[in-house]
Amino acid sequence: MGIDLYDADPHNQAGVRTLFDRASDVWGSDITSLLCSDAEILKRTDASQLAITVVSLAAVKVLAWRGVTPTACAGFSLGEYPALCLAGVLDEEETLRLVAERGRIMQEAVDAMASTAANSGRGPGMTAVLGLSPERVDEVLESLASDAETIPARAVWGANYNSPVQTVISGTGEGLAQAEEALKAAGARRCIALKVAGPFHSPLMAEAGAQFAAALEPVTFRDPVLPLFSNVTGSRVYCGAEAKKNAVQHISSPVRWTAEEAALASLIENQSGGSSNGSSDLVECGPGRVLTGLWADSKLAGTCVPWGELLGAPIPGA
Repeated sequence: MGIDLYDADPHNQAGVRTLFDRASDVWGSDITSLLCSDAEILKRTDASQLAITVVSLAAVKVLAWRGVTPTACAGFSLGEYPALCLAGVLDEEETLRLVAERGRIMQEAVDAMASTAANSGRGPGMTAVLGLSPERVDEVLESLASDAETIPARAVWGANYNSPVQTVISGTGEGLAQAEEALKAAGARRCIALKVAGPFHSPLMAEAGAQFAAALEPVTFRDPVLPLFSNVTGSRVYCGAEAKKNAVQHISSPVRWTAEEAALASLIENQSGGSSNGSSDLVECGPGRVLTGLWADSKLAGTCVPWGELLGAPIPGA
């Protein structure tokens, strides 16, 4: 994952090799070894968070070197950290170190949950719900939360509001199983258990969020130099203090991606005066092309393409 970006900058003209050196210092060994690791290692959130951040920042650097410069930025879940870096809120070193610490704290939290759930069947996690509106998903979850006989304590929440027809829920194993059954009965086309390390973006991660807040405390968050959008609020961030407040809440708060997409679409329309010159309005920087698909699902005006399509390069994780 991402080695092509390293190879694309053999003389460090884009700064990719400097980025990899910094990431290696943070990781404690050669970052290219991590990027070439097998899927089981990269499934661990303490490994994947740094790897994904490095690939995302490297893609931005190569694009800039080729003359593709941003006028605004947003990131999905972990991707909010590369966006904070791109907007000048954090510098590269701060971003890498915070992401590594975030991954470490979150991995400790999910390891503890897995140990607790080891003898009780399915552990905490996340499920993608397809074919229902986010509003309908929330209604079903609220009905379960109010039924003490179905779930003794609230154990499942909306975590990622991805598109008008896709919502990811997060919770305990029991909570997810109950919710999947209820959501299918309500008309969900599919419920897909995600291969993730834990119940991210839910109150089950509150303790990890509190630990990470302590790591954030001494870090200065600067005012963004580009329009920047937040997962926590789904809206634009105007100052460093607001960005830091959102970062404190981020681990245990839902990703309001549909709201961010709408805000981005409005910005694009304002910047372009309602016209298009045929170029892509949004570029997805990072492994895969999930956000490109979500933008298509949104039916909003404008286009989104993975970074590799602009450069004619393979897209890591696609």
